[in-house]
Amino acid sequence: MFGAGAVSLAGRYARNLGAGKVLVVTDHKVRKLAVTDHVLGSLENAGVNYSLFYEVSPNPTAGEVMAGAAVYKAEGCNMIVAVGGGSPMDCAKGIGIVSANNRPVLDFAGVDNVPLPGPPLICVPTTAGTSADVSQFAIIRDPVEKRKVAIVSKTVVPDVALIDPLTTLTMDPQLTACTGMDALTHAIEAYVSNAHSPLTDLHAYEAIRLLRQSLPQVVARPGDQDIRARVMLGSLEAGLAFSNASLGAVHAMAHSLGGLLDLPHGACNAALLPLVVDYNFASDPERYSRIGIALGLDMAGKGLPERKAAIVNDLIRLQHDVSIRSGLSGMGVRRDDIPVLTARTMEDPCLVTNPRRPSSADIEVIFEHAL
Repeated sequence: MFGAGAVSLAGRYARNLGAGKVLVVTDHKVRKLAVTDHVLGSLENAGVNYSLFYEVSPNPTAGEVMAGAAVYKAEGCNMIVAVGGGSPMDCAKGIGIVSANNRPVLDFAGVDNVPLPGPPLICVPTTAGTSADVSQFAIIRDPVEKRKVAIVSKTVVPDVALIDPLTTLTMDPQLTACTGMDALTHAIEAYVSNAHSPLTDLHAYEAIRLLRQSLPQVVARPGDQDIRARVMLGSLEAGLAFSNASLGAVHAMAHSLGGLLDLPHGACNAALLPLVVDYNFASDPERYSRIGIALGLDMAGKGLPERKAAIVNDLIRLQHDVSIRSGLSGMGVRRDDIPVLTARTMEDPCLVTNPRRPSSADIEVIFEHAL
């Protein structure tokens, strides 16, 4: 459900899905926002009991998932409602997996390794970027090994997504920019993925067009509800695309950064995106040229080197326009980290659908340039 006021439907859908008692999963910051009160009020009005779990960090850990699953069981819940950005939603997915399969969440790493679907899950996203509310991905951090684990399974696709653009009005400009760049990266990587299809292409292309137009505007005018809605729609379209076409090297590299150094995912994507586009361009120049058109660039009459330069420069210009200027070194990444980051990138399932198969040396070079 997409549109202003969608959060008010949480109680209705919980009741329709047979809620006895709901575990509401959020985080400390979102718990203090009005959107959480609106969701809880909607559950109360529908006569649905609930318990709260909000011990969720920005990169949710396996321990947090297991703690949430313990609360789910102890409270006798039979449904989950996630309120927040990608972190609470991914944690909620993990809680559902554990609750249904009675095994540690890290056991389900990889593709199609979840035997039983979790309990019904309703997602209320409060950021325009991660699209965890419509995707088959759950990203969980292993703090012991300092790595992010991707769980990819149709069983973790939420049952209901209540996508209300008004929930994003409380986002500060930096969070708006970083989550927006995450959404744009979803769209671009899905469009060139070697698993793309005509249906995912429609969503990915429209997402690129919407987000390139709207991101600078929403950072400049964060209170504009119409622009917030366009960015939220772009994020949704990107999510529908990448959930079915998967992603690529940007996300594989960003997952390794988030796992090792606990860095913000959207900022990592922003730093890596122009460099990976530059690396991948030769694998499918015509498809990347169509991305250029979606970005609003004139590709007519340009040779391939000119097209590539125009696209890469436009992505860099967009970062500047939304005030994302820090490279990886500004986030604390050191040259000494690159060998470990590279090794983990090469193991990430998102690398499988990158349009060009990189070597370890290629990934090292990209990381070095991103510093």
